[in-house]
Amino acid sequence: PVRGAALTALLSLQLVYPHDFRLTEKEKTSICYLSFPDSYSGGLGDTQFSFRLRQAGGPRSSPFQDDGRYNREAPLTLQREAAHYFGYVYFRQVKDSSMRRGYFQKSLVLVSRLPYVNLFQCLLQLIAPEYFDKLEPCLEAVCNEIDQWPPPVPGQTLNLPVMGVVIQVRIPSRVDKPGSSPVKQCNQENLLPAPLVLPSVHELDLFRCFQPVLIHIQMLWELMLLGEPMVVMAPSPTVSSEMVLALTSCLAPLRYCCDFRPYFTIHDSEFKEYTTRTQAPPNIVVGVTNPFFIKTLQHWPHILRVGELRMSGELPKQVKVKKLAKLKTLDTKPGIYTSYKTFLHKDKTLIKRLLKGIQRKRPSEVQSTLLRRHLLELTQSFIIPLEHYMASLMPLQRAITPWKNPPQIRPFCQEDFMKSLEHAGPQLTCVLKGDWLGLYRRFFKSPNFDGWFRQRHREMTQKLEALHLEAICEADIVAWMKDKSEVEIVDLVLKLREKLVSPSC
Repeated sequence: PVRGAALTALLSLQLVYPHDFRLTEKEKTSICYLSFPDSYSGGLGDTQFSFRLRQAGGPRSSPFQDDGRYNREAPLTLQREAAHYFGYVYFRQVKDSSMRRGYFQKSLVLVSRLPYVNLFQCLLQLIAPEYFDKLEPCLEAVCNEIDQWPPPVPGQTLNLPVMGVVIQVRIPSRVDKPGSSPVKQCNQENLLPAPLVLPSVHELDLFRCFQPVLIHIQMLWELMLLGEPMVVMAPSPTVSSEMVLALTSCLAPLRYCCDFRPYFTIHDSEFKEYTTRTQAPPNIVVGVTNPFFIKTLQHWPHILRVGELRMSGELPKQVKVKKLAKLKTLDTKPGIYTSYKTFLHKDKTLIKRLLKGIQRKRPSEVQSTLLRRHLLELTQSFIIPLEHYMASLMPLQRAITPWKNPPQIRPFCQEDFMKSLEHAGPQLTCVLKGDWLGLYRRFFKSPNFDGWFRQRHREMTQKLEALHLEAICEADIVAWMKDKSEVEIVDLVLKLREKLVSPSC
């Protein structure tokens, strides 16, 4: 899965491996800054976090050759990104009197277009300690092993050998049932040593991430659904990146179509773009650690300030919703600073179940499963009426004839959809009460609706093309030609030729 990824040793860029991995100077500079804690507290030891970086310059070919099959078969939330890189960082800071600053400070970074946060952070845990000791020869050996890995095929369980360990992980598929348990891992019996089995290639410990904001999970879900601009202010890049990734994942299986930056610094090339007050903040979730951002981003409509994440066995004090006007001092207390009023009511039953789980010392993975299932059901209740209405816009199959172009998908009419909610709305599958109509109207203005609609319209168009081609293949063209003029026959031949050479065909 990491063919075409790069392992990069920083702060000043010391080396890139493989050596032929192409990065622009702008990208190299950005990676350097994003791979070093912006306002590190001085703690010693190792820390891991993630970032997301906009690709600079035009499109470029990937060393990993793919005909598009992966993106067609992978869940929308796990598709390979075309315009962004993900960076997975392993940072070490230890005292070292031989260094000019008295500390050894170095990051090993894995750069990829795939959002496999669990797999790549696990890989770095194996590689980084060895790299800090042996440097470039270690990377060369590791990359030679990774070059032999099979490509990431959705639905398959992969065995990935590296440094004497076999990582075993299943790549999710688009046909997986949402919310179902991971398919039982296989192919273990002949593996020596016993594999390191990852339960998920990408899923975070949602309960641990959302502990301080559990009672506001409904509000955060709505803000993500509507693509609202949000700043996550955290004490470390680890907390910042985990919270941002947790927030953007809570819409699954709906894809979060806005921008997001799990970790962002004042040196980023988009800094001026995000901090200007001459225009509204962009649709983005941005994670920061530098207190300077409290001043520069206090005009943003939603700011989440969190402390250090604790282990899942205890529930930290829940942050409060506060007015933005109180966001003034650099020692701002944890809280959600916003004037947003939710459209839906809180699910108190869920909160009680999770709190009871803490009292009974329920395992964190069980708590996360409960939370993930709640968010999944909430998203599905919201999106299913849209899916049903969209399906009703598809032309009937009997209207598809081989002698004419395929019929058009009917336009999406918001008012017609709103009328359909009375009999086929989210109230049929969700117990939550509130202003569902108002939430839909606001959703129609968001990038997430635009992204969802474009994807569904593209899929329906492809389906129409396939049905039309099928009708052509089954047609008796010789019989049709008997009473047709030469002009009509030539016109049909030209249309067929155009159809057969089209990329979709």
